[in-house]
Amino acid sequence: MKPEKYIVSLSGGKDSTAMLLRLLEENRPVDLILYCDTGLEFPQMYDHLNRLEDYTGKEIIRLKASRDFEYYFFEYHPKRKNPLLDQFDGMSWPGPRNRWCTGMLKIRIVNDYLKKLRESYTLIEYIGVAADETERIKEKRYPLVEWGMTEQDCLAYCYERGFSWGGLYELFDRVSCWCCPLQGLKGLRNLYKHFPDLWQQLQTWDEATWRQFRKDYSVRELAWRFEFEKEWEARGGKLRTRAFFSALKEELAQRKQEVM
Repeated sequence: MKPEKYIVSLSGGKDSTAMLLRLLEENRPVDLILYCDTGLEFPQMYDHLNRLEDYTGKEIIRLKASRDFEYYFFEYHPKRKNPLLDQFDGMSWPGPRNRWCTGMLKIRIVNDYLKKLRESYTLIEYIGVAADETERIKEKRYPLVEWGMTEQDCLAYCYERGFSWGGLYELFDRVSCWCCPLQGLKGLRNLYKHFPDLWQQLQTWDEATWRQFRKDYSVRELAWRFEFEKEWEARGGKLRTRAFFSALKEELAQRKQEVM
């Protein structure tokens, strides 16, 4: 029989943070806290992790892939299912059916670490899935489901203990990788407004790769849209109307013509 080791899988967001805090408050066994750093975190996330260590007195083991995002984005050349893509280097932007970044920068790294631990221990993993996300449950420990804590419950629980992520949850529904093309327009709009340096990096990457950031917009086009939204509302117009989208279409076409 191998000795047991209890592992907290910490994403750094509200759900896994609430899970960790309550596990410790209830004196449940926690032997290791694992966090996988993609290198694409908001600066506030690193502050949050440091504060969490100070608050709990527990070390957070920070794992990181040997290759960074830009290597896989620009240079890595995998075997392609589509031979038409063989001409391109790099994975470029992930999509709904190919979230390569999660696999290569997080899942693979954590699994390799856990594989070595399993040689000496029986691992019990705590996963921070909220009670209103039960469709994601597999054969692991899900304390938030056990406690009936929803995503909103988790956020309130963290706020009550002084964890605010520097206001990130007031701007974003998710506070993981800031450059994710799968996030909604709300998050991208706030990224453009509140994090201009990160937005400039996003545009630089988008203009240097072979796949557009989103199917409907490039990063530059998103910036044009967000500026046009402000102008439209300043003139008393309403968004999400047929008139707005018609005018936006004309605006984007004109902008594209100007830069050609």
